[in-house]
Amino acid sequence: MRRTHTVVPSPIGPLTVVRDEDGALVRLAMSPPGALEADALGERADAGFEDVARQLAEYFAGERTAFHLPVRPVGSPFELAVWAELTRIPYGGTRSYGYVAAAVGEPGGAQAVGAANGRNPIAVVVPCHRVIGADGKLVGFGGGLPRKRFLLDLEQRADRLF
Repeated sequence: MRRTHTVVPSPIGPLTVVRDEDGALVRLAMSPPGALEADALGERADAGFEDVARQLAEYFAGERTAFHLPVRPVGSPFELAVWAELTRIPYGGTRSYGYVAAAVGEPGGAQAVGAANGRNPIAVVVPCHRVIGADGKLVGFGGGLPRKRFLLDLEQRADRLF
């Protein structure tokens, strides 16, 4: 399937967004395009990403609490279950790795959830930043803990405004 990508500016740095030819998001990475495999990106094509750019801008402005974009993450059945569960964590909320593990039918699988969380291919839209340690501490985030803190603070700050 043909893929295209664009780079969307954000307060946490440039976000590389990749779509399949049918419009489904397959990747949203917090790294520049050069850090990703060229065949996974497809060619650069800024047209066709207006909905993603608009929704991300609204999210970072504190005006959007949910994304309405077609997504197609690729992973194992367990990873897909974890990523689906991440989308059920409410805006401004957090869940522990153990909570997510139990929710996908793998009690005691917190480390496996952490690994799946780290492989989430569609960051921000599939909110892996909302998963924290059982003790409430920020742990493990592929984009770095400062970005995780920024995203959580953004959501909690916006949640208090309404």
